[in-house]
Amino acid sequence: MQPETLNFFDKVYQVAKQIPYGRVTSYGAIAKYLGAAKSARMVGYAMNGSHNKDVPAHRVVNRKGLLTGKHHFDGTNLMQQLLESEGIKVKDLQIQDFDKVFWDPANNL
Repeated sequence: MQPETLNFFDKVYQVAKQIPYGRVTSYGAIAKYLGAAKSARMVGYAMNGSHNKDVPAHRVVNRKGLLTGKHHFDGTNLMQQLLESEGIKVKDLQIQDFDKVFWDPANNL
């Protein structure tokens, strides 16, 4: 499938699948990379619908490193547990050392 024929959600999934293990990005960073800087909320909607698409949605957080999408994961703290299993420190639903683990698609793709 050619990239220009993909819908927005599929483009979001392509980017999210490239987030390295142990790193995170933000909804806004993905939106900006896709040329839709004001569409961070749409990226969030895409992540919510990604659970059966082999997309590491747990690696996408808000611009401050907060786990704002945690309620879309099964279990009480699954998003946090997945991040911590990759070595990312989370305290009070916020990623610690966010600048160190942040992965910007604009600089890496």
